[in-house]
Amino acid sequence: MSCNRSCGLITGAVIGAVLAVFGGILVPVGDTLIKKTVKKEAALEEGTIAFKNWVKTDTRVYRQFWIFDVQNPEEVAVNSSKIKVKQRGPYTYRVPYLAKENITQDSETHTVSFVQPNGAIFEPSLSVGTEDDMFTVLNLAVVAAPQLYPNSFVQGILNSLIKKSKSSMFQNRTLKELLWGYTDPFLNLVPYPVATTVGVFYPYNNTADGVYKVFNGKDDISKVGIIDTYKGKKHLSYWASYCDMINGTDAALFPPFIEKTRVLQFFSPDICRSIYAVFAAEMNLKGIPVYRFILPSSAFASPLQNPDNHCFCTEKIISKNCTLYGVLDIGKCKEDNWIHFTVYKTAADQYTG
Repeated sequence: MSCNRSCGLITGAVIGAVLAVFGGILVPVGDTLIKKTVKKEAALEEGTIAFKNWVKTDTRVYRQFWIFDVQNPEEVAVNSSKIKVKQRGPYTYRVPYLAKENITQDSETHTVSFVQPNGAIFEPSLSVGTEDDMFTVLNLAVVAAPQLYPNSFVQGILNSLIKKSKSSMFQNRTLKELLWGYTDPFLNLVPYPVATTVGVFYPYNNTADGVYKVFNGKDDISKVGIIDTYKGKKHLSYWASYCDMINGTDAALFPPFIEKTRVLQFFSPDICRSIYAVFAAEMNLKGIPVYRFILPSSAFASPLQNPDNHCFCTEKIISKNCTLYGVLDIGKCKEDNWIHFTVYKTAADQYTG
């Protein structure tokens, strides 16, 4: 009995020791195998899980709009009264949802190039109305024309064309027209070769952003998705100093093995600058522990609140000498779209008036 008990104890101790040894060996081996698999599948090359999800993501990304509907257009236009507006929204669109195109691998630089087609799909369930909702807003073409052509003789001609087209400072437009474009009756009469389609985000649909060149991660997985060049350049030429840098990824993916302390950097062509996100909380997504990263308030703070943002301030009037939160002049970035620049400048002039 004593031997059996002693033998059992010895056997149990031996088995425990063996299992402990195997555990000490297998755990790091297992971690190594997992990391090796993740590195392989996270690279942006044909056949990997990351590549498939990167080309066309199933993740839904939404863009929401709030429109300021002018309540007293006649009083403003005739009597120069103080404008009264009513905020309406959100109106929600899903973007982007189209697959990347012109994907080209470069084995020497370990990069992959592509363009991202632009498109927006209206999401009624996440909106307060429809795309046919009507708004009273500034007439973009009418307010922009004096800024483009300051010569008094030319302005006289333009004023006659504005009257002939029955246009005025304000107009009624649907959400769809306002955002994505409409044919302007005043511009239709201009005897010069000018674009006649106007819209705050025109052209957007049926266009493409890029060319992007990003690292594919084959040589270094910590660089996967990080932008090497954008439109053939490593800098934007919009801002001064470090604000002009193209940092991080295009936000379609980030390198694996991210720690809470990491700052996630990415470039947004919509706002013409690089931005960043920081760790906010641990969450559970369908049984999987994940980290949630958010944009901190400091990212869009005024230079008064965050001195690091000083080189993003290029406009002094609307921003009240760079003291307002969230104001960003993207006129230089969008100068190929005259509406973005001239309406911004007109707003600045009206603000001072």
